[in-house]
Amino acid sequence: MAFGISNNVKSRVVRECTPELFHRVTASRLVGDTCAEIADAWERYKRGEMAKEDFETLKADRKKRLPIFTPHATFKNGRRLNADAIPSGLSMYDIDHLPDPRGYYAERIEPKANELGIVLAHVTPSTEGLRLFFVIPAGMSLAEAQKWMSERLGDPAYDQSVKDYARSSFAVPKDYILYIDEEKLFAKELPSEELEGVKGVKADTPERSDNSFNSSNSLKKDLSFKGIPYRDIIARWFLLAGGEPVRGERNDKLHRLASHLRYITDNDEETLLRVMPRYGLSEEEMKGLIHSACSAKWYSMPKMLQQVLNETDSRVTNRELPDTGSSMTPPEMPRKLPALIALLVSRTPDIYKPAVAHAVFPPLATHLHKVRFRYIDNVEHEATLMNVLMAGTGAGKDCVSEPINRIMADIRRRDEENLRREREWKQEVNSKGANKDKRQRPEGLVIQEIDADMTNPAFVMRTAEADGHFLYTKLNEIDQFDALRGSGRGTQQFQIMCLAFDPGNRYGQTRVGAQSVTEKVTIRFNWNAATTIQKGKRYFSRVLTDGPISRINFCTIPEREIGAEMPVYGTYDAAFDEELRPYIENLTRAAGLVECPEAYRLARKLKEENAEFARLSQSRVYENLSFRANVIAYLKACVLYVASGYKWDKTMEEFVRWSLRYDMWCKMEFFGADIEEANGSVQSPKRGPRNLLELLPDEFTLQDAIRARQAEGKDAEGTRNMLWQWIHRGYALQLTTDNYKKLKYRKDGNDIDKNSQA
Repeated sequence: MAFGISNNVKSRVVRECTPELFHRVTASRLVGDTCAEIADAWERYKRGEMAKEDFETLKADRKKRLPIFTPHATFKNGRRLNADAIPSGLSMYDIDHLPDPRGYYAERIEPKANELGIVLAHVTPSTEGLRLFFVIPAGMSLAEAQKWMSERLGDPAYDQSVKDYARSSFAVPKDYILYIDEEKLFAKELPSEELEGVKGVKADTPERSDNSFNSSNSLKKDLSFKGIPYRDIIARWFLLAGGEPVRGERNDKLHRLASHLRYITDNDEETLLRVMPRYGLSEEEMKGLIHSACSAKWYSMPKMLQQVLNETDSRVTNRELPDTGSSMTPPEMPRKLPALIALLVSRTPDIYKPAVAHAVFPPLATHLHKVRFRYIDNVEHEATLMNVLMAGTGAGKDCVSEPINRIMADIRRRDEENLRREREWKQEVNSKGANKDKRQRPEGLVIQEIDADMTNPAFVMRTAEADGHFLYTKLNEIDQFDALRGSGRGTQQFQIMCLAFDPGNRYGQTRVGAQSVTEKVTIRFNWNAATTIQKGKRYFSRVLTDGPISRINFCTIPEREIGAEMPVYGTYDAAFDEELRPYIENLTRAAGLVECPEAYRLARKLKEENAEFARLSQSRVYENLSFRANVIAYLKACVLYVASGYKWDKTMEEFVRWSLRYDMWCKMEFFGADIEEANGSVQSPKRGPRNLLELLPDEFTLQDAIRARQAEGKDAEGTRNMLWQWIHRGYALQLTTDNYKKLKYRKDGNDIDKNSQA
């Protein structure tokens, strides 16, 4: 009888709610302060001091901050989707627009709370309603339970939208709670005398009344589409269609469902008759309805069905490459790390280690001076590395600060001496009159770490004086870059990001004034920045296809579970600094063109793996972003190689491959769909690309391939070319004009036969 809890309505992660979590949330300051703010606004509205629209806006905004419960279910994959629901046996019931919710409860509900099966009752965050959690009577569906409660309470105008498993309930402070039966609310199993038929509700294929789409006997058998049970597809379809049929719309809604499902059942009436829910219709009525749907003109797969398949297909994973991450989480960090990375994350809590492992490269590379690495296209690159950490508010983005501070300590000591010389010169110049001879600006003012809010002329001057050294800065927020954008609504900050990555770039300014900066420079600029996911997406939204995103290395911090223990850092002490010192010295001593055969071979291997994934996923965006992501990964490999005293080991290859996959996961997760849309391509699903070949059966037709492309938001016109590539690359064999057979796929870099080729 478990139910779920999540950080807020936007959170993707749901976990089982325990009594400890429940009470921690209801006693939290966040919940108390947020609900108090809503209550205060409600009082101001009632006094005429606040417009209704303003109150509704404030209420909606503040409720987004609140943790939520999912009383109807927990979820198999931790995602709040009906398709993944494990029903709890509970239902929630709302009574809105009450002038006195507490009085209503005391008078109308409390006397019969036990017979109604109520386990929790509380005032809603708006303070003008009641919410009840109650045990579903035996054999009833959610909709039936809602109707049953409305009849018992004499409430014909009840909220009928509270009947899908993913429905959430906002947390409230403990003083809003009017009644709680903890024993039943958190019971693992319901007493049989109270809920004899509901034990089956906890199973993956719940037994419910004949009005439920899960009641069809055929759905208990192994019938599925590409590994997705039809019951999951139908459940998600009903959710998008506005809910299960109610009186008066049964025939129309079931006909529409059949009209959609025929696209994934080969228009087969017998299959549809087995998988379709009936909602009381007879066998003959169902046959007539399905025949009518299958007789209609054939069009392309309905967009709504495409969305259903995209959102329910969580069972098929991409197996042709090393871990590319699921649609929910990035690839898992290798357990065995290169010695330098292991040291730099050794004082970091586990949840932050992937972010730190990416963020340390810009400051590490800043120690290299005029060191070059030849990439696989024969172009020489310096270690130009830029990192943006995108994570939620309060996620712990400052986790990267102390490792960066330790890496930059020696550069900051050198900078301080030159900053002192610069201050003394400025004081001397300012102390002399306008007509006095003034000493020229001192030479050798190499100051590598610049202020986050430095203007464009100052940036050019610092670059010119750096004598080929990298400049570096750490920005607490990405929009601090706007200081470099030039006058008005310029975009020079994005130009600088792009040029900083490109070998042999030229940048500068020409000014007439004698005191103005007139320089042409090669930008060498490594940096770290942090931002929330929403702000980061908004910041780069105008330059999605202009180059910055592909040149930057992205990382993130996963959302912590509600009630998780506070991460505890280790101590950064003299022993840590001493262990880090040899790596920094190796970087500082390096010079000239450095050859690392192992990194070079790895770059070629990763380039081909990226190309293979692009061919199999048919994602042009993935392919385009992977080109520079591979360069970034190569440069990281070279930095590790130099820092380790020109020594290579197997952990470096594993780490660099993971780093590339992680970077690509972040780019596709945060920007992939928006870039697709900006390019004018067919709208892609809001998640990373997948191997289309794995979505097909071992033997498949041209129509199967078309449907697989369309289910992933791709056009049908590219199907023939895709199949030609697969045949040319040995992924598939053509049997007849429109029939094909899979030959192999790649897993962890090894080819595995799918079928014999006899």
